[in-house]
Amino acid sequence: MSLATLLGFLFGIGLFVGSIVLSTDSYLPFLQVAGFIMVIGGTLAATFVAFEPRYVVQALKITLSIFFQHKVGRGILTNEVGRMIRWGYMVQRGGLPALESDAKKLREQDRFLSFGIDLVISGYTGQEVREILSNTVETTFHRNTVPADIIRSMANNAPAFGMIATLVGLVIMLDHMGSDPSKIGPGMAVGLMGTLYGVTFARIILMPTASKVQQREEIVRFRNFLVAEGLALLAERRSPRYIQDKMNSFLDPALHFDIDRMLRTKAT
Repeated sequence: MSLATLLGFLFGIGLFVGSIVLSTDSYLPFLQVAGFIMVIGGTLAATFVAFEPRYVVQALKITLSIFFQHKVGRGILTNEVGRMIRWGYMVQRGGLPALESDAKKLREQDRFLSFGIDLVISGYTGQEVREILSNTVETTFHRNTVPADIIRSMANNAPAFGMIATLVGLVIMLDHMGSDPSKIGPGMAVGLMGTLYGVTFARIILMPTASKVQQREEIVRFRNFLVAEGLALLAERRSPRYIQDKMNSFLDPALHFDIDRMLRTKAT
């Protein structure tokens, strides 16, 4: 569970509800079912018209996933450098068959890494491995960010459908204005709830979700570029220390891998 995401969501909803509680004792006008249905239903309808259904369903599922911890964290990047260095030593001693044997367990867990290892074992040059994997990284990234684009589109549509709900409410209010002018104020309040729902839905839920999905995919892309560089260096038969320095150049200094520290730890 991503505690920060959950707390941020609850805090945003809490501020919205809290401001209402502190401002008025009349809460009923804020519960306007027709406006809520117009915003949610209209946004979903427009999204299904604009995008292929399978991508929309995928985007809705991903919306729930932001409340769970992301699989790629900062520490994993350091571990990837350490793995490439270990494989570098193995290739020095036993050649590529040693790499194939050690990586067998990872093939089902990480498709990208498995594909990269196959390229190295197949005898491609470092530059060829780098080019093929770079293309894989970019195309995968663009596919995986489609849900973020869909959610961002929903965020743009939600306030518009909130305005539509408000206009519908105002038309109904004006239609009844002649018979009972005293209902103008309450009727306008109900009509404006559509706009409130649309803006709140977009800014508290949809826009943050799209940003979170985009950011997570960017982290995965960075991790994959790091792994691709390490595999390319293995294909070039570079020394473990060179692999360390080249891969560390991608990382925050706080995450740098240290071969000397690893060797000292093994010695003790």
